Amino acid sequence: MRPPRSVLKPKAEMNVVPYIDVMLVLLVIFMVTAPMLTQGIPVELPRVAAETLDDSDPLSIVTLSIDADGQFHWNQGETVDTDSYSNSSADLQDMSARIGAVVESNPDTQVFIRADSAADYGHVASAIGALQQGGVSRLGLITEAP
Repeated sequence: MRPPRSVLKPKAEMNVVPYIDVMLVLLVIFMVTAPMLTQGIPVELPRVAAETLDDSDPLSIVTLSIDADGQFHWNQGETVDTDSYSNSSADLQDMSARIGAVVESNPDTQVFIRADSAADYGHVASAIGALQQGGVSRLGLITEAP
């Protein structure tokens, strides 16, 4: 005896299971990568158009230079001074403590960092982190035009 032949009719339904699987995989990928995209050093960005500085209120500016060997040199004055330096330190903690004392005595002090292009990125990032922990809130980077 032969089993009865069943007639298979085409289904008019869409199989959504593969689409759900793909969506769940994408959701997991986005959940894993999203926290990685928000890491970085917080920077206070300007919220309005730049205005000229008032000359009656002299600024206190510290120009911090990091050479290729990782040595820290800085100068304090009313302008950015890239030609000379009055203080230097090879130790990160010593530099951040001394500049932190300057910023503590005058909270409006701005710190500008200029680093040699051959300087280790870790030295620059460590200096920025140490200065921020030392109370520096006004921080800028100096570059040269190509």
